Amino acid sequence: MKKLLFFLVIGGFINSLWSHPIPDIPVIGSFYSDGNASIVVEIDPRSFAEDPESIPFITEKTFKDLPDSNKSDLIQKAEKMIGDAFDLRFGETPWFLPDFDLSFTEKDGGDFSEENIVVIEGRHNTFLDTNASFYQIRSKEDAPYDLIFTNQINGKPQRRVNVLFPDEESFKFDLSFIDGKPLVQPKAEQESETIAEKSVEERREDARSTFYSFTRQGFVHVLPLGLDHILFVLGLFFLSRKWKTILYQVSVFTVAHTITLGLATLELISAPSHVVEPIIAASIAVVALENIFFPNYRHSRLFIVFFFGLIHGLGFAGALSAFDLDPASLVIGLLGFNIGVEFGQLAVIAIVFVLTFWLKDEAQYRKLAVVPCSILIALMGIYWTIERVFF
Repeated sequence: MKKLLFFLVIGGFINSLWSHPIPDIPVIGSFYSDGNASIVVEIDPRSFAEDPESIPFITEKTFKDLPDSNKSDLIQKAEKMIGDAFDLRFGETPWFLPDFDLSFTEKDGGDFSEENIVVIEGRHNTFLDTNASFYQIRSKEDAPYDLIFTNQINGKPQRRVNVLFPDEESFKFDLSFIDGKPLVQPKAEQESETIAEKSVEERREDARSTFYSFTRQGFVHVLPLGLDHILFVLGLFFLSRKWKTILYQVSVFTVAHTITLGLATLELISAPSHVVEPIIAASIAVVALENIFFPNYRHSRLFIVFFFGLIHGLGFAGALSAFDLDPASLVIGLLGFNIGVEFGQLAVIAIVFVLTFWLKDEAQYRKLAVVPCSILIALMGIYWTIERVFF
């Protein structure tokens, strides 16, 4: 009993150091040809929790039961979060943070209902003058979360999307479409073709930029931010160092979480986080305990890995499903994010393989690496399961 309490305390300490990252913050620019513009920031109230992804969304039903003092406190925290997040500029002007009007709203902008998710929306409306040739944001150095930089023109989502980490600048979003701006007119048919080709190249560049942003985000969601995902992959690795065993498990896991990540991102399926997160935690414990009590590979393990892979995919889905993206950007982002996740998994396996390579004898490897590490992984999984179910 004392040992169990000890590991629970250690688990709590590790969890406090390396808990889930808070949800990404979308910064949505809406621009119209007549010069009207609005910058909208959406903040998930779970962002203020120590482990945001382990608690449920605030729905309209739970929102109604919140005391006014709690609502006011959430608004104040959101105001501070925005202040700590980013600056922006229109054209070659100094960086600044405008005043945002903050309010609670339904996630997708529709009418409230019992199951609608409530977010805090910060909105800044403005009218752009002729000097605003472009729009750009800059993530602050100490921002503890990612920013998703998306834009719309006359209500249509644009293809290029940036995922900004702390201390990064977005691309310069071109505002030359606004009325009153000088337009470059072609002087000959050949120049018209050149401009058309340039437009195609710009679209390709937008796709490449979006793909790169989400690939990098997918990698970071595993390494270093996805500790529960890292531990699950380690649980798969520690069953056996034989490449076929590793390949079978990782392939099945990849296929499974790719399926649910895609379906959830496209909003074809959904599951509440307070159900998904405890199962993810339990999956870590299950594969680790299997390594201890059933050390030999069995094909039946692939069914277990596949099932838990489906659940892990739902855990990743929030990275893309929360944003109103252009359809092409959604597909590109989904592909890039998934590839980034795979690179992250392979990096975890490669690192541990290098660290344990010196243990040539399989009996020693099991005694010194597999069993002790699997015990620690199982205890962390059990701790997280208890925490996410009861606290």
